[in-house]
Amino acid sequence: MPAGRGAEGQLNRIVATRHGLARALSKRGLCSRTQAAEWVRAGRVRVDGRIVRDPEFPTIQGVSRIVVDGTNLDSSAATRRYLMLNKPRGLVTTARDEQGRDTVYRCFDETDFGWIAPVGRLDKASEGLLLFSNDPAWAARITDPGTGPDKTYHVQVDRIPVEAELQSMRDGVECEGEGLRAESASLLRTGDRNAWLEIVLDEGRNRQIRRLLEALDIRVLRLVRVAIGGLRLGELPKGQWRELTAEEIEVLS
Repeated sequence: MPAGRGAEGQLNRIVATRHGLARALSKRGLCSRTQAAEWVRAGRVRVDGRIVRDPEFPTIQGVSRIVVDGTNLDSSAATRRYLMLNKPRGLVTTARDEQGRDTVYRCFDETDFGWIAPVGRLDKASEGLLLFSNDPAWAARITDPGTGPDKTYHVQVDRIPVEAELQSMRDGVECEGEGLRAESASLLRTGDRNAWLEIVLDEGRNRQIRRLLEALDIRVLRLVRVAIGGLRLGELPKGQWRELTAEEIEVLS
């Protein structure tokens, strides 16, 4: 091995695990990045024995000793949480809403397992399967637009689409300069004046299904996410949550 190659490799590994202080705190699953920045600015965090008030202060994973309110994080890492919620219609997917609207955290009011964050989101009018976790790396894998799992939705619409319209959903349409498409779109069942569709997305964009259907002059009456990858909503009651099993966590990873 050429001289210095081992030391150089070790240095590269150290550089690769360097994070700003607020990010390092949030990656421990103890709080959000915004909350971490507030803790730092308030003087509650020490790095290697001294108070640091800069949320972007560089730290090195496994090297920097981080203490919050006198507690060494090396001995107090948060228990990793992986939850699924059957989100009711009318709740906003955010921790705090500036307009004072009810948020999805209302469903966890009587629980105390620390900070958790939504993994992706559902808009206010949508319902169904929504994941939460305090594991940022796992959440990033789920929401990655290139490699994350497909999402399956059951959508009630105001009329019965013909096959040509379903094909247009699969082929894609142009909406305000953006191409929108479904991985798959099919009829589930029909009534006299409306229908339920099953739509699968392999990427997540803001209000993607609603905008896709609006471009085809189809109005959404209800939108329910029923699966993320191999994880299905099943019989979980609306507004209720449960922990994921180890097998479910692994499947989604």
